[in-house]
Amino acid sequence: QVQLVESGGGLVQTGGSLRLSCVASGRPLSTYAMGWFRQAPGKERELIAAISRSGGSTRYEDSVKGRFTISGDNAKNTVYLQMNSLKPEDTAVYYCAAASGAFSVTWRASAYDYWGQGTQVTVSS
Repeated sequence: QVQLVESGGGLVQTGGSLRLSCVASGRPLSTYAMGWFRQAPGKERELIAAISRSGGSTRYEDSVKGRFTISGDNAKNTVYLQMNSLKPEDTAVYYCAAASGAFSVTWRASAYDYWGQGTQVTVSS
């Protein structure tokens, strides 16, 4: 079983950047496909970025494509979400999640079975 802890959220102005980190403990992250989700107030949680176990494949939701980058560092057992050109509509709680049964990029939310506690990102206009 893996435990996930996110950090790096905060308040940033429109156009700014943040890098979220998700540190894993208990098991190597390389044994999971990983994803970043977000949930804005009054909205459902949505999957916005995913990476395969090997780190060789990624996928992004259309609204963040070209602005966000998901990556992993197996030596640090950490997955990152680099967020550039932030917009007010990116304001949400961001969660990392691990899919224990997946090898490739996993775009099915129900496949994720381990979750972090979330980190708040607020983008001011």
